[in-house]
Amino acid sequence: MDSGDLPALDLRHIWKVFGPGDGSRAIELAKTGVSRNEILQQTAQTVAVRDVSFSVARGETFVVMGLSGSGKSTLIRCLSRLIEPTQGEVFLDGDNLLAMDEEQLRQVRRGRMSMVFQHFGLFPHRKVIENIAYGLEVQKIDKQTRIAKATEILKTVGLDGWANHYPQQLSGGMQQRVGLARALAVDPQILLFDEPFSALDPLIRKEMQDELIRLQKTMQRTVVFITHDFAEALRLGDRIAIMKDGSFDQVGTPEEIVSSPATPYVREFVNDVPRAKVLSVKTVTVAGTAASNSRTVLSTAKIETIIPMLLEGDEAITVTDASNKAIGIVNRQSVAKILQAEQK
Repeated sequence: MDSGDLPALDLRHIWKVFGPGDGSRAIELAKTGVSRNEILQQTAQTVAVRDVSFSVARGETFVVMGLSGSGKSTLIRCLSRLIEPTQGEVFLDGDNLLAMDEEQLRQVRRGRMSMVFQHFGLFPHRKVIENIAYGLEVQKIDKQTRIAKATEILKTVGLDGWANHYPQQLSGGMQQRVGLARALAVDPQILLFDEPFSALDPLIRKEMQDELIRLQKTMQRTVVFITHDFAEALRLGDRIAIMKDGSFDQVGTPEEIVSSPATPYVREFVNDVPRAKVLSVKTVTVAGTAASNSRTVLSTAKIETIIPMLLEGDEAITVTDASNKAIGIVNRQSVAKILQAEQK
C-alpha cells in the first residue's frame, strides 16, 4: 500500500497499566468488565488507558477531551513513547513506533513529531530566536540556516520583533507562541498538544486557539490535541474523542457528538452547548423548494449565521451543497425545533 493511503497515525488496542508486574492480570480483569477500582484493590495496579484504538488522517485535528484522571495525558505520552504502552501498537505513516530502537525514536522526535506542553519548557538563558532554533541545532543544521528558518517561523506565529528577547520578558501567551514556533521549526508531520493553553487567561487562550486554527488552514499539520475543555474541543477538532476512565465513550465530529451524544456522560457536556454555534444548516434542512429568487445558504454554514436572515423575512431559504446544487430549504420552523430542543 502506498504511504499516502495510510493514516498519519494509527493506534491499535493501546493499554497502559501502572503498578507492580507486567499488567497482564489487570488487563485480563478489565476485559471481563471489572472496574478500575476493583482492579486496583485486587492487583495494586491502575489501568490508565484501556484498549484505545483510533487513527488520524493527514492534516486532521483530532482532539481527545476528558476530565482529570480520564487517561488522556497518559494516552498522548504512550503515542509518543514518553511512556511505554503495556500492550498495543502505534504506527506513524506505517512505521511501527514501538519497534524502534532509541536512535530511531530520537530521529522521529527530532523531525517527524513535535510536542507542545502546558508548561512551555523554554530555556531561560536562551533568546527567543535560539529557543525556536533549538530543534534544528540538535539536528546539526548550520547556524545561518537555522536562524533563517526560526526567523520565518517567528513571523508565522506573530512574534516578529521579539527574536532577541528572553522568555521571562514575554507574557504567558507569547511564551506559548514561542513553544509552538519551536515545535513547527523542525517541520514535523505530527504535532502533539497536551493541554497547551489551559494555564492561560481566557482571552489569551482564545487568541491561541484562533492562532492554531489559522495555522492549520495554511500548514495542514496532523494534530492530536489534549484538553479538558469541551468548548475548546468543539472549536479545534475535526473529530473529537470523549475519554472516560481510560477508554473512549464516543468519537465523532463536533456536530455528530452535539446532535447525537452516545452516552449519558457525553450528554452532560452537550447539554450546555449552544447548538446554533456548532450544528450546520444541513441538520435543519427540510425537503422543499423556495421561491426562484430566494436567498441561499451553504449547507456547511453554522445555524447561527442564518438566524438574522430568518428574522429579516419569513421566506424559506434555499440550502445548497458545495457544487451550488439545491438540496432543500431551511425556514423558521426547522430552526425553531433545534433551538427548542436546546431549552429542554
